[in-house]
Amino acid sequence: MKVTPEHNEKIAKMTFSSVYPHYVTKVEKKGRTVEELHQVINWLTSYKEEQIQKHIQQKTNFKDFFEQANINPKAHLITGMICGYRIEEIEYPLTRQVRYLDKLVDELAKGKSMEKILRAG
Repeated sequence: MKVTPEHNEKIAKMTFSSVYPHYVTKVEKKGRTVEELHQVINWLTSYKEEQIQKHIQQKTNFKDFFEQANINPKAHLITGMICGYRIEEIEYPLTRQVRYLDKLVDELAKGKSMEKILRAG
């Protein structure tokens, strides 16, 4: 599936706060916690709890959310399919980063161990 410029623009404008409640619902439905979700977000972006809350309150769009983040150097190890796209084939960096986060949340909800999710070892 090819990512279009229009799709990339739509993702850039989407706010983190509009997607965050869906992440929470997804992980809690599967018996995981908000603390684990925040651990995953922190691993990918280096954002601490207060920074995550600030981005939610300020309705930061994904473009700014990821521009201000320090992306984990192991993020390139996140591969596979998410939302119909093969992550490693997404050329536009912002869209790839958003899909990294989607994939990590998905892995958390599917019950993977934190060690595997955080690409430890």
